[in-house]
Amino acid sequence: MIKETVLRLILAFAVAISPVISAASESNEMMTPEHPYVFHLIQAELWQATLAEEDGVYYPPTYDVDGFTHGTANPEKLLVVANHFYPEVQGDWLCLRMTVESLRESGVATIFEGTAPVGDKPADFEGSDGELYPHILGGISPSAVLATHNVVRTADGQFVAIAGVTDSP
Repeated sequence: MIKETVLRLILAFAVAISPVISAASESNEMMTPEHPYVFHLIQAELWQATLAEEDGVYYPPTYDVDGFTHGTANPEKLLVVANHFYPEVQGDWLCLRMTVESLRESGVATIFEGTAPVGDKPADFEGSDGELYPHILGGISPSAVLATHNVVRTADGQFVAIAGVTDSP
């Protein structure tokens, strides 16, 4: 009898808070603090391979470890993030520009949270705790991408500019 009562109370509580949890999730998903876009830095060859696949969806190499696709909303942080996480990764890079809405229309939710490691590399760059970052809860479909920007790097691998997004070097 007591077990039945407790189970009914738990069920009633779960039903009662369900709309609150849903509303909180939606408001977090919609939260784009002062920056309208979600950017994702990607190796050009990986994006080209995704585009070549019929119904291709891109998942970053660290997706299985991280559980989401990293993004950046503040364009001023893009070069800081790139130079922290990727300077040793050779090759050409692109920056994908999306919105929370374009991602949602492709079937993927986005939440804004504190910084997180990329694979096994900690997110301990200067200013990493100063804002929230978009975490894309799935892969990136080409249909979600509004624009693709070329990334400019120096010969030693430093990221110095993103055409149409950051200032020129």
